[in-house]
Amino acid sequence: MKPALYAAAALAALATAASAAPSGKIMTAAAAAAAPPPAAPTAADWRTPDPNDVLVIDTNKGRIVVEMVPEVAPQFVARIRELTHAKFFDGQKFFRVIENFMDQTGDPQNKGTGGSDKPNVPAEFTFRRGADTPFVLAADQAVAEVGFIKTLPVMTQSMMLAAMTKDQKVAGWALYCPGVAGAARDNDPDSANSQFFLMRAGYPALEKRYTAWGRAISGQDVIRAIKVGEPVEEPMDRMERVRLLADLPEAERPKVRVIDPKGAWFKAELERVRRLKGADFSACDIAIPAEVK
Repeated sequence: MKPALYAAAALAALATAASAAPSGKIMTAAAAAAAPPPAAPTAADWRTPDPNDVLVIDTNKGRIVVEMVPEVAPQFVARIRELTHAKFFDGQKFFRVIENFMDQTGDPQNKGTGGSDKPNVPAEFTFRRGADTPFVLAADQAVAEVGFIKTLPVMTQSMMLAAMTKDQKVAGWALYCPGVAGAARDNDPDSANSQFFLMRAGYPALEKRYTAWGRAISGQDVIRAIKVGEPVEEPMDRMERVRLLADLPEAERPKVRVIDPKGAWFKAELERVRRLKGADFSACDIAIPAEVK
């Protein structure tokens, strides 16, 4: 029997700490009035995600749409695609769900000890950022840079260090903000297989310890509505159907578009939030609007 796959090491301790995780300062009315949101985005501010990178998860509580980011975790994204094509996830339950933390699923045994018949996937806790990586800067911290790759918030070493590395790249890692999708594993860093989790809230303790492979661009309300428990009592909430957007018949395929971090609207919104938050600014403070019709 496989050991239980946890969404974090020493989950019992993390679960207690998660309930106390900071949620950020409340914005005052005066501050909000001083920094009104930018005008409505134009057509140039939107991008259409690759349909092969969009995972449509239909649950009994509603639909969750996740944009996968192979630039950060190519092997685990490939595994999710492979299992989705095989309809492996259909009917699987959310068996471990912790308030202010995450929803875990992807186990055919629905209890945290199972996986697929595929080999385990090696750790992808960090990635290499090069000049061709589609990174958009949100905050320059001198020795580190915070930004976005598509919808995924990330932090990397300063690109000024790239000239001193053999591959002309620097190390980066995903930030575990709300909606981020991570790969569950046991104590072996290279033990990810089929189980994954979706973040109900931000949790930095997972960074550089668990593979992040995407982020929900729609359905965060559904993620937070999934029944809580460790383990969850029956009846558990479940994934009724999981498909790649590219595989859905045209008549069933939702039209998906996301604000492009490279666009003018996003840059204006970024500056607004940075002014409001000041020294408390975090990439998790930035919402990237999406439309799913």
